[in-house]
Amino acid sequence: MSVVAGKAVPRGRFPHVRVAGGFAFLSGTSARRPDNTIAGAAVDPLGTTTLDIRVQTRAVIGNLRDLLHQVGADLPDLVQVTAYLVNMNDFGGYNEVWAEFFDEQGPTRTTVAVHQLPHPHLLVEMQGVAAVPQP
Repeated sequence: MSVVAGKAVPRGRFPHVRVAGGFAFLSGTSARRPDNTIAGAAVDPLGTTTLDIRVQTRAVIGNLRDLLHQVGADLPDLVQVTAYLVNMNDFGGYNEVWAEFFDEQGPTRTTVAVHQLPHPHLLVEMQGVAAVPQP
């Protein structure tokens, strides 16, 4: 089990990643940064919030990649991903960014809509399973 230094601390008592049976199991990962700000979320001086699914999706995939690197794996090692979107109207932007990283040879994927995530500025969260390369 591992909580990865330099990443946003989990909001509970669980690891970022756990390796078992040659696989890395990644806990739900968001666009939250180590300082608890959120990539793709901005609030202007008048309090107007702007949320960007593309920026958040890139940040989530980047966070997954960083977690995988901690256990000797990388994005091509992902075999399964489950994504949670707060609003299915964001599916197009999310899917567009997904295609920047993966194609039909990539991980299997399930995307579901959820009522909310742990912070109102989060639009997407992903969890995954990766095969850890053996030396």
